[in-house]
Amino acid sequence: MTRSDRDVRCCGTQLHLLPVQTRVPLKFGSETLTQVTCARVRLAVRDQRGRIACGWGETPLSVQWVWPSPLSYAARHEALLRFCRRLAAAWAEFGTSGHAIEVGHAFQEQVMPGLMRSQAQEEPQTPLPYLAALVCCSAFDIALHDAYGNLHNVDVYQTYAREWLSADLARYLDPAAQANVSFAGRYQADFLVMPPPTTLRAWHLVGGLDPLEADELPGDAPDDGYPVLLRDWIRRDGLTCLKVKLRGNDSDWDYRRLVRVGILAIEEGAQWLTADFNCMVTDPAYVNDLLDRLMLDHPRIYGMILYVEQPFPYDLEAHPIDVHSVSARKPLFMDESAHDWRLVKLGRELGWTGVALKTCKTQTGALLSLCWAKAHGMTLMVQDLTNPMLAQIPHCLLAVHAGTIMGVETNGMQFYPAASAAEAAVHPGLYTRRDGCVDLRSISGAGFGYRVEEISRALPAPAAVCGDCG
Repeated sequence: MTRSDRDVRCCGTQLHLLPVQTRVPLKFGSETLTQVTCARVRLAVRDQRGRIACGWGETPLSVQWVWPSPLSYAARHEALLRFCRRLAAAWAEFGTSGHAIEVGHAFQEQVMPGLMRSQAQEEPQTPLPYLAALVCCSAFDIALHDAYGNLHNVDVYQTYAREWLSADLARYLDPAAQANVSFAGRYQADFLVMPPPTTLRAWHLVGGLDPLEADELPGDAPDDGYPVLLRDWIRRDGLTCLKVKLRGNDSDWDYRRLVRVGILAIEEGAQWLTADFNCMVTDPAYVNDLLDRLMLDHPRIYGMILYVEQPFPYDLEAHPIDVHSVSARKPLFMDESAHDWRLVKLGRELGWTGVALKTCKTQTGALLSLCWAKAHGMTLMVQDLTNPMLAQIPHCLLAVHAGTIMGVETNGMQFYPAASAAEAAVHPGLYTRRDGCVDLRSISGAGFGYRVEEISRALPAPAAVCGDCG
Protein backbone atom coordinates (compact mmCIF):
# COMPACT_ATOMS: atom_id res chain seq x y z
CA MET A 1 0.00 0.00 0.00
CA THR A 2 1.39 3.40 -0.99
CA ARG A 3 1.14 6.50 1.15
CA SER A 4 -1.55 7.99 -1.09
CA ASP A 5 -3.61 4.80 -0.72
CA ARG A 6 -3.79 5.61 2.98
CA ASP A 7 -5.15 9.12 2.45
CA VAL A 8 -8.54 9.97 3.89
CA ARG A 9 -10.97 12.86 3.77
CA CYS A 10 -13.74 13.76 6.15
CA CYS A 11 -17.23 12.81 5.00
CA GLY A 12 -19.44 13.45 8.02
CA THR A 13 -19.69 14.75 11.56
CA GLN A 14 -21.95 14.37 14.53
CA LEU A 15 -21.77 16.76 17.51
CA HIS A 16 -23.01 15.94 21.03
CA LEU A 17 -23.05 18.41 23.92
CA LEU A 18 -22.64 16.90 27.39
CA PRO A 19 -23.27 19.18 30.40
CA VAL A 20 -21.18 18.51 33.52
CA GLN A 21 -21.39 20.06 37.00
CA THR A 22 -18.34 20.39 39.23
CA ARG A 23 -18.48 18.94 42.75
CA VAL A 24 -16.34 21.84 44.02
CA PRO A 25 -15.63 25.19 42.29
CA LEU A 26 -12.44 25.67 40.23
CA LYS A 27 -10.97 29.16 40.02
CA PHE A 28 -9.46 30.36 36.72
CA GLY A 29 -7.75 33.73 37.14
CA SER A 30 -10.50 36.15 38.10
CA GLU A 31 -13.36 33.71 37.33
CA THR A 32 -14.71 30.50 38.84
CA LEU A 33 -15.87 27.38 36.99
CA THR A 34 -18.84 25.46 38.41
CA GLN A 35 -20.13 23.81 35.23
CA VAL A 36 -18.86 22.95 31.78
CA THR A 37 -20.17 21.65 28.48
CA CYS A 38 -18.12 18.90 26.86
CA ALA A 39 -18.21 18.75 23.08
CA ARG A 40 -18.08 15.14 21.89
CA VAL A 41 -17.63 14.60 18.16
CA ARG A 42 -18.07 11.54 15.97
CA LEU A 43 -16.29 12.10 12.68
CA ALA A 44 -16.30 9.81 9.64
CA VAL A 45 -13.52 9.51 7.05
CA ARG A 46 -13.46 7.81 3.67
CA ASP A 47 -10.44 6.55 1.72
CA GLN A 48 -9.96 6.28 -2.04
CA ARG A 49 -11.43 2.78 -2.10
CA GLY A 50 -14.62 3.96 -0.43
CA ARG A 51 -13.96 2.44 2.96
CA ILE A 52 -15.46 4.46 5.85
CA ALA A 53 -14.42 4.55 9.50
CA CYS A 54 -15.45 6.73 12.40
CA GLY A 55 -13.50 8.28 15.23
CA TRP A 56 -14.29 10.11 18.44
CA GLY A 57 -12.97 13.30 19.97
CA GLU A 58 -13.96 15.26 23.03
CA THR A 59 -12.98 18.42 24.84
CA PRO A 60 -14.46 20.47 27.69
CA LEU A 61 -15.44 23.97 26.56
CA SER A 62 -14.05 25.65 29.67
CA VAL A 63 -15.29 29.16 28.98
CA GLN A 64 -13.33 30.88 31.75
CA TRP A 65 -10.02 29.47 30.52
CA VAL A 66 -10.48 29.81 26.77
CA TRP A 67 -12.09 33.26 26.86
CA PRO A 68 -11.33 35.51 29.84
CA SER A 69 -13.62 38.50 29.37
CA PRO A 70 -16.08 40.81 31.16
CA LEU A 71 -18.76 39.40 28.84
CA SER A 72 -21.27 37.21 30.64
CA TYR A 73 -20.64 33.50 30.91
CA ALA A 74 -23.88 32.79 29.04
CA ALA A 75 -22.91 34.98 26.07
CA ARG A 76 -19.49 33.37 25.74
CA HIS A 77 -20.83 29.86 26.26
CA GLU A 78 -23.50 30.23 23.58
CA ALA A 79 -20.94 31.68 21.15
CA LEU A 80 -18.75 28.62 21.65
CA LEU A 81 -21.67 26.28 21.00
CA ARG A 82 -22.57 28.15 17.81
CA PHE A 83 -18.99 27.90 16.62
CA CYS A 84 -18.97 24.15 17.29
CA ARG A 85 -22.00 23.83 15.01
CA ARG A 86 -20.23 25.86 12.30
CA LEU A 87 -17.26 23.55 12.64
CA ALA A 88 -19.45 20.46 12.29
CA ALA A 89 -20.72 21.67 8.92
CA ALA A 90 -17.32 22.88 7.72
CA TRP A 91 -15.50 19.66 8.60
CA ALA A 92 -18.14 17.56 6.83
CA GLU A 93 -17.67 19.67 3.67
CA PHE A 94 -13.86 19.83 3.81
CA GLY A 95 -12.51 18.14 0.69
CA THR A 96 -8.79 17.96 1.46
CA SER A 97 -7.44 14.42 1.70
CA GLY A 98 -4.27 13.05 3.26
CA HIS A 99 -2.93 11.81 6.57
CA ALA A 100 -4.79 13.07 9.65
CA ILE A 101 -1.96 15.52 10.36
CA GLU A 102 -2.13 16.91 6.83
CA VAL A 103 -5.91 17.25 6.86
CA GLY A 104 -5.99 18.72 10.37
CA HIS A 105 -3.27 21.25 9.57
CA ALA A 106 -4.94 22.28 6.31
CA PHE A 107 -8.29 22.82 8.07
CA GLN A 108 -6.76 25.00 10.77
CA GLU A 109 -4.79 27.07 8.26
CA GLN A 110 -7.35 27.34 5.47
CA VAL A 111 -10.83 27.08 6.99
CA MET A 112 -10.89 28.03 10.66
CA PRO A 113 -9.83 31.69 10.22
CA GLY A 114 -12.69 32.24 7.76
CA LEU A 115 -15.18 30.64 10.14
CA MET A 116 -14.00 32.97 12.89
CA ARG A 117 -14.41 36.01 10.63
CA SER A 118 -17.90 34.93 9.58
CA GLN A 119 -19.05 34.49 13.16
CA ALA A 120 -17.50 37.83 14.16
CA GLN A 121 -19.32 39.61 11.32
CA GLU A 122 -22.65 38.05 12.26
CA GLU A 123 -22.11 38.45 16.02
CA PRO A 124 -19.85 41.50 16.49
CA GLN A 125 -20.69 41.66 20.19
CA THR A 126 -19.01 38.28 20.84
CA PRO A 127 -16.00 37.79 18.51
CA LEU A 128 -14.26 34.54 19.44
CA PRO A 129 -10.61 34.74 20.51
CA TYR A 130 -8.32 32.32 18.69
CA LEU A 131 -7.79 30.10 21.74
CA ALA A 132 -11.55 29.61 22.11
CA ALA A 133 -11.93 28.70 18.44
CA LEU A 134 -8.98 26.32 18.67
CA VAL A 135 -10.48 24.49 21.65
CA CYS A 136 -13.79 24.06 19.80
CA CYS A 137 -11.89 22.72 16.78
CA SER A 138 -9.88 20.28 18.87
CA ALA A 139 -12.73 17.81 19.37
CA PHE A 140 -13.05 17.44 15.58
CA ASP A 141 -9.29 17.19 15.04
CA ILE A 142 -8.91 14.53 17.76
CA ALA A 143 -11.79 12.56 16.20
CA LEU A 144 -10.04 12.82 12.81
CA HIS A 145 -6.86 11.21 14.19
CA ASP A 146 -8.90 8.48 15.88
CA ALA A 147 -10.81 7.78 12.66
CA TYR A 148 -7.57 7.59 10.67
CA GLY A 149 -6.17 4.98 13.03
CA ASN A 150 -9.46 3.08 13.07
CA LEU A 151 -9.66 2.95 9.27
CA HIS A 152 -6.19 1.42 9.06
CA ASN A 153 -6.67 -0.69 12.22
CA VAL A 154 -3.56 0.70 13.88
CA ASP A 155 -2.61 2.69 16.98
CA VAL A 156 -2.68 6.26 15.68
CA TYR A 157 0.74 7.05 17.21
CA GLN A 158 2.26 4.45 14.90
CA THR A 159 1.07 6.53 11.94
CA TYR A 160 3.25 9.51 12.84
CA ALA A 161 6.31 7.83 11.29
CA ARG A 162 8.01 8.40 7.92
CA GLU A 163 6.33 5.49 6.15
CA TRP A 164 2.87 6.95 6.80
CA LEU A 165 3.48 10.63 6.03
CA SER A 166 3.90 12.24 2.62
CA ALA A 167 5.88 15.24 3.89
CA ASP A 168 8.50 15.80 6.56
CA LEU A 169 8.29 18.42 9.30
CA ALA A 170 9.97 21.03 7.11
CA ARG A 171 6.60 21.39 5.36
CA TYR A 172 5.07 22.70 8.60
CA LEU A 173 7.85 24.13 10.76
CA ASP A 174 10.61 26.73 10.45
CA PRO A 175 13.56 26.65 12.85
CA ALA A 176 14.51 29.62 14.97
CA ALA A 177 17.03 32.03 13.47
CA GLN A 178 20.63 31.06 14.17
CA ALA A 179 19.57 27.74 15.68
CA ASN A 180 21.42 24.67 14.47
CA VAL A 181 18.14 22.93 13.71
CA SER A 182 16.70 21.44 10.54
CA PHE A 183 13.36 19.71 10.10
CA ALA A 184 14.22 18.25 6.70
CA GLY A 185 13.93 14.48 6.76
CA ARG A 186 12.49 14.47 10.26
CA TYR A 187 9.01 13.29 11.20
CA GLN A 188 6.74 13.51 14.24
CA ALA A 189 7.69 10.03 15.44
CA ASP A 190 11.34 11.10 15.63
CA PHE A 191 10.43 13.29 18.63
CA LEU A 192 8.12 10.84 20.41
CA VAL A 193 8.84 8.34 23.18
CA MET A 194 8.36 4.96 21.55
CA PRO A 195 7.43 2.60 23.08
CA PRO A 196 5.80 4.77 25.73
CA PRO A 197 5.60 3.98 29.46
CA THR A 198 2.36 2.53 30.79
CA THR A 199 2.13 4.66 33.95
CA LEU A 200 2.60 8.37 34.61
CA ARG A 201 3.19 10.44 37.73
CA ALA A 202 -0.02 12.44 38.36
CA TRP A 203 -0.12 16.13 39.25
CA HIS A 204 -2.94 17.23 41.56
CA LEU A 205 -4.41 20.71 41.19
CA VAL A 206 -4.61 22.83 44.35
CA GLY A 207 -7.25 25.37 43.32
CA GLY A 208 -7.35 28.88 44.68
CA LEU A 209 -10.60 28.10 46.50
CA ASP A 210 -9.55 24.70 47.84
CA PRO A 211 -9.60 24.50 51.67
CA LEU A 212 -6.35 23.25 53.19
CA GLU A 213 -7.48 22.54 56.75
CA ALA A 214 -10.73 21.36 58.32
CA ASP A 215 -11.56 24.76 59.82
CA GLU A 216 -11.65 26.20 56.27
CA LEU A 217 -14.28 23.77 54.98
CA PRO A 218 -17.34 25.61 53.61
CA GLY A 219 -20.74 24.71 54.91
CA ASP A 220 -21.71 23.26 51.52
CA ALA A 221 -18.61 21.04 51.14
CA PRO A 222 -19.60 17.86 49.29
CA ASP A 223 -20.05 14.65 51.24
CA ASP A 224 -19.85 12.22 48.34
CA GLY A 225 -17.09 9.81 49.32
CA TYR A 226 -14.30 11.78 47.67
CA PRO A 227 -11.78 13.89 49.60
CA VAL A 228 -12.10 17.64 49.90
CA LEU A 229 -9.00 18.57 51.90
CA LEU A 230 -5.59 18.44 50.22
CA ARG A 231 -4.12 16.29 53.00
CA ASP A 232 -6.79 13.65 52.42
CA TRP A 233 -6.21 13.65 48.66
CA ILE A 234 -2.46 13.14 49.15
CA ARG A 235 -3.02 10.23 51.52
CA ARG A 236 -5.73 8.55 49.45
CA ASP A 237 -4.00 8.82 46.06
CA GLY A 238 -0.36 8.68 47.18
CA LEU A 239 0.26 12.04 45.49
CA THR A 240 3.78 13.41 45.11
CA CYS A 241 3.19 16.34 42.71
CA LEU A 242 1.05 19.41 43.45
CA LYS A 243 0.18 22.25 41.08
CA VAL A 244 -0.73 25.39 43.04
CA LYS A 245 -3.09 27.93 41.50
CA LEU A 246 -2.16 31.50 42.50
CA ARG A 247 -3.85 34.87 42.01
CA GLY A 248 -1.07 36.76 40.22
CA ASN A 249 -2.32 40.12 41.53
CA ASP A 250 -1.86 39.70 45.29
CA SER A 251 1.76 38.90 46.11
CA ASP A 252 1.23 38.42 49.85
CA TRP A 253 -1.62 35.97 49.29
CA ASP A 254 0.40 34.07 46.65
CA TYR A 255 3.43 33.82 48.92
CA ARG A 256 1.42 32.62 51.90
CA ARG A 257 -0.42 30.09 49.73
CA LEU A 258 2.79 28.60 48.37
CA VAL A 259 4.30 28.39 51.83
CA ARG A 260 1.20 26.76 53.35
CA VAL A 261 0.91 24.20 50.54
CA GLY A 262 4.66 23.57 50.68
CA ILE A 263 4.64 22.90 54.42
CA LEU A 264 1.65 20.59 54.09
CA ALA A 265 3.34 18.80 51.18
CA ILE A 266 6.49 18.22 53.23
CA GLU A 267 4.44 16.88 56.15
CA GLU A 268 2.64 14.42 53.88
CA GLY A 269 5.63 13.31 51.81
CA ALA A 270 4.81 15.07 48.53
CA GLN A 271 7.96 15.99 46.60
CA TRP A 272 7.23 18.51 43.87
CA LEU A 273 5.34 21.77 43.37
CA THR A 274 4.58 24.03 40.45
CA ALA A 275 3.12 27.54 40.61
CA ASP A 276 0.43 28.57 38.09
CA PHE A 277 -0.37 32.29 37.92
CA ASN A 278 -3.00 31.94 35.12
CA CYS A 279 -1.86 34.92 33.04
CA MET A 280 -2.57 37.51 35.75
CA VAL A 281 0.99 38.93 36.16
CA THR A 282 2.19 41.89 34.08
CA ASP A 283 5.70 42.49 35.51
CA PRO A 284 8.43 39.81 35.88
CA ALA A 285 9.46 41.47 39.15
CA TYR A 286 6.26 40.11 40.73
CA VAL A 287 7.36 36.51 40.16
CA ASN A 288 11.04 37.19 40.82
CA ASP A 289 10.36 38.81 44.19
CA LEU A 290 8.13 35.92 45.27
CA LEU A 291 10.71 33.31 44.25
CA ASP A 292 13.60 35.20 45.85
CA ARG A 293 11.70 35.60 49.09
CA LEU A 294 10.85 31.92 49.08
CA MET A 295 14.46 30.92 48.40
CA LEU A 296 15.70 32.93 51.39
CA ASP A 297 12.97 32.08 53.90
CA HIS A 298 11.89 28.58 52.79
CA PRO A 299 14.71 27.08 50.71
CA ARG A 300 13.28 23.57 50.84
CA ILE A 301 9.96 24.72 49.41
CA TYR A 302 11.81 26.77 46.79
CA GLY A 303 13.71 23.65 45.80
CA MET A 304 10.48 21.69 45.45
CA ILE A 305 9.21 24.06 42.71
CA LEU A 306 9.91 22.15 39.50
CA TYR A 307 8.74 24.93 37.18
CA VAL A 308 6.61 28.07 36.97
CA GLU A 309 3.59 28.15 34.66
CA GLN A 310 2.22 31.03 32.57
CA PRO A 311 2.41 34.09 34.84
CA PHE A 312 1.98 36.60 32.01
CA PRO A 313 -0.83 37.54 29.57
CA TYR A 314 -1.39 34.81 27.00
CA ASP A 315 -1.29 37.10 23.95
CA LEU A 316 2.49 37.24 23.47
CA GLU A 317 2.25 39.43 20.39
CA ALA A 318 0.30 42.08 22.30
CA HIS A 319 2.42 41.64 25.46
CA PRO A 320 5.99 40.76 24.36
CA ILE A 321 7.42 40.73 27.89
CA ASP A 322 11.07 39.75 28.28
CA VAL A 323 10.99 36.94 30.86
CA HIS A 324 14.65 35.87 30.95
CA SER A 325 14.95 37.01 34.57
CA VAL A 326 12.20 34.57 35.63
CA SER A 327 13.54 31.60 33.66
CA ALA A 328 16.98 32.26 35.15
CA ARG A 329 15.42 31.30 38.51
CA LYS A 330 13.11 28.44 37.52
CA PRO A 331 12.04 26.74 34.26
CA LEU A 332 9.23 28.87 32.81
CA PHE A 333 6.46 27.13 30.86
CA MET A 334 4.08 28.59 28.31
CA ASP A 335 0.50 27.35 28.57
CA GLU A 336 -2.25 29.69 27.37
CA SER A 337 0.38 31.44 25.20
CA ALA A 338 1.36 28.28 23.32
CA HIS A 339 -1.43 28.23 20.73
CA ASP A 340 0.92 26.87 18.05
CA TRP A 341 4.59 26.42 17.20
CA ARG A 342 4.91 30.00 15.89
CA LEU A 343 4.04 31.39 19.30
CA VAL A 344 6.35 28.85 20.95
CA LYS A 345 9.08 30.28 18.72
CA LEU A 346 8.27 33.83 19.87
CA GLY A 347 8.14 32.67 23.47
CA ARG A 348 11.61 31.17 23.22
CA GLU A 349 12.95 34.49 21.97
CA LEU A 350 11.39 36.22 25.00
CA GLY A 351 12.96 33.79 27.47
CA TRP A 352 10.41 31.02 28.02
CA THR A 353 12.12 27.65 28.44
CA GLY A 354 9.26 25.13 28.40
CA VAL A 355 5.91 24.40 26.79
CA ALA A 356 2.77 22.99 28.40
CA LEU A 357 1.03 21.00 25.68
CA LYS A 358 -2.73 20.41 25.65
CA THR A 359 -4.81 18.20 23.38
CA CYS A 360 -7.54 20.86 23.60
CA LYS A 361 -5.39 22.93 21.21
CA THR A 362 -5.80 20.05 18.71
CA GLN A 363 -3.82 16.83 18.42
CA THR A 364 -2.26 18.14 15.18
CA GLY A 365 -1.12 21.39 16.75
CA ALA A 366 0.14 19.71 19.93
CA LEU A 367 2.34 17.36 17.91
CA LEU A 368 3.83 20.20 15.84
CA SER A 369 4.50 22.31 18.94
CA LEU A 370 6.06 19.27 20.61
CA CYS A 371 8.44 18.71 17.69
CA TRP A 372 9.45 22.37 17.42
CA ALA A 373 10.05 22.69 21.15
CA LYS A 374 12.05 19.48 21.47
CA ALA A 375 14.21 20.33 18.47
CA HIS A 376 15.13 23.62 20.15
CA GLY A 377 15.90 22.11 23.55
CA MET A 378 12.74 23.27 25.31
CA THR A 379 11.22 21.16 28.10
CA LEU A 380 7.69 19.78 27.83
CA MET A 381 4.73 19.24 30.11
CA VAL A 382 1.19 18.07 29.34
CA GLN A 383 -1.42 20.05 31.25
CA ASP A 384 -5.05 19.31 31.94
CA LEU A 385 -8.15 21.24 31.02
CA THR A 386 -9.92 19.14 33.66
CA ASN A 387 -10.54 16.40 31.10
CA PRO A 388 -13.36 13.97 31.94
CA MET A 389 -14.78 11.03 29.98
CA LEU A 390 -13.15 10.34 26.60
CA ALA A 391 -11.08 13.54 26.73
CA GLN A 392 -8.82 11.96 29.36
CA ILE A 393 -7.49 9.26 27.02
CA PRO A 394 -5.81 11.32 24.23
CA HIS A 395 -4.64 13.70 27.00
CA CYS A 396 -2.72 10.95 28.81
CA LEU A 397 -1.52 9.37 25.57
CA LEU A 398 0.05 12.67 24.54
CA ALA A 399 1.85 12.82 27.88
CA VAL A 400 3.34 9.30 27.69
CA HIS A 401 4.55 9.90 24.14
CA ALA A 402 5.85 13.45 24.72
CA GLY A 403 8.50 12.76 27.35
CA THR A 404 7.46 15.42 29.85
CA ILE A 405 9.50 17.00 32.62
CA MET A 406 7.45 14.83 34.99
CA GLY A 407 4.21 12.96 34.44
CA VAL A 408 0.91 14.62 33.58
CA GLU A 409 -1.54 16.97 35.23
CA THR A 410 -4.82 15.14 35.71
CA ASN A 411 -7.57 16.61 37.85
CA GLY A 412 -10.92 15.51 36.40
CA MET A 413 -11.26 13.09 39.33
CA GLN A 414 -11.10 16.08 41.70
CA PHE A 415 -13.75 18.27 40.11
CA TYR A 416 -16.23 15.90 38.42
CA PRO A 417 -15.35 12.26 39.13
CA ALA A 418 -18.89 10.96 38.67
CA ALA A 419 -18.99 12.30 35.10
CA SER A 420 -16.49 9.64 33.99
CA ALA A 421 -18.12 6.63 35.66
CA ALA A 422 -18.93 4.91 32.36
CA GLU A 423 -15.40 5.33 30.99
CA ALA A 424 -13.82 4.41 34.35
CA ALA A 425 -15.56 1.03 34.25
CA VAL A 426 -13.43 0.17 31.21
CA HIS A 427 -10.31 2.20 32.07
CA PRO A 428 -10.16 2.26 35.89
CA GLY A 429 -6.49 3.26 36.08
CA LEU A 430 -7.08 6.42 34.06
CA TYR A 431 -9.75 7.92 36.26
CA THR A 432 -8.35 7.09 39.68
CA ARG A 433 -4.83 7.95 40.81
CA ARG A 434 -3.02 5.21 42.74
CA ASP A 435 0.47 5.43 44.27
CA GLY A 436 0.62 8.92 42.78
CA CYS A 437 0.16 7.67 39.21
CA VAL A 438 -2.36 7.03 36.46
CA ASP A 439 -2.24 3.72 34.60
CA LEU A 440 -2.74 3.49 30.82
CA ARG A 441 -2.57 -0.28 30.40
CA SER A 442 -6.29 -0.58 29.65
CA ILE A 443 -5.88 1.45 26.43
CA SER A 444 -5.75 -0.94 23.48
CA GLY A 445 -6.73 -1.28 19.87
CA ALA A 446 -6.84 1.05 16.91
CA GLY A 447 -6.99 4.84 16.94
CA PHE A 448 -6.70 6.16 20.48
CA GLY A 449 -7.67 2.79 21.93
CA TYR A 450 -10.83 4.16 23.56
CA ARG A 451 -12.67 0.80 23.42
CA VAL A 452 -15.83 2.87 22.87
CA GLU A 453 -17.96 -0.18 22.11
CA GLU A 454 -17.38 -1.36 25.71
CA ILE A 455 -18.32 1.97 27.33
CA SER A 456 -21.95 2.23 28.41
CA ARG A 457 -22.36 5.92 27.72
CA ALA A 458 -25.82 7.21 26.79
CA LEU A 459 -25.32 10.29 24.65
CA PRO A 460 -27.82 13.14 24.29
CA ALA A 461 -29.44 13.75 20.92
CA PRO A 462 -26.95 15.27 18.46
CA ALA A 463 -26.70 19.06 18.37
CA ALA A 464 -25.59 18.77 14.74
CA VAL A 465 -25.38 16.01 12.11
CA CYS A 466 -23.64 16.86 8.85
CA GLY A 467 -22.70 14.76 5.82
CA ASP A 468 -22.36 10.98 5.80
CA CYS A 469 -21.43 9.69 9.28
CA GLY A 470 -21.19 6.09 8.11
